[in-house]
Amino acid sequence: MRKIATRSHPGAVGAPVACAAVLALIALVGCGSSKPAYCSDRANLENSVKGLTSLSPSSGISGLEAQLKKIQSDANSLVSSAKSNFPSETSAIKSSLGALETSVKAATSNPSASAISTVAGDASTFVNSVTNFTNATKSKCS
Repeated sequence: MRKIATRSHPGAVGAPVACAAVLALIALVGCGSSKPAYCSDRANLENSVKGLTSLSPSSGISGLEAQLKKIQSDANSLVSSAKSNFPSETSAIKSSLGALETSVKAATSNPSASAISTVAGDASTFVNSVTNFTNATKSKCS
């Protein structure tokens, strides 16, 4: 039996492998997370709001203030990352958060039943604005 000599080309096997690796890398990059950056900010704010709604009366104003600081930080991050895509919803979050901040400050300086009632109403409005944002972004962040 006669042996057929073959010429070995350096890289003959390496080129197809390299091409396949590049194509696989491109496919992975293309299939990366398609969720916008504001989705993680939304999740952070939702968790902060859950902390607000789970406060007990024994937490008092100081507990409310501490949770409000966390909410402020998360809301500001969300508004910053999503305002160009959802201007109405982020504006509602920002304004309702401002009202909540004002009523909490008023309740801190004058803790009356009326002041606490105002805080509860402003907190409800804020939670609703976050819920509206969540609904508006459901298709992008699910």
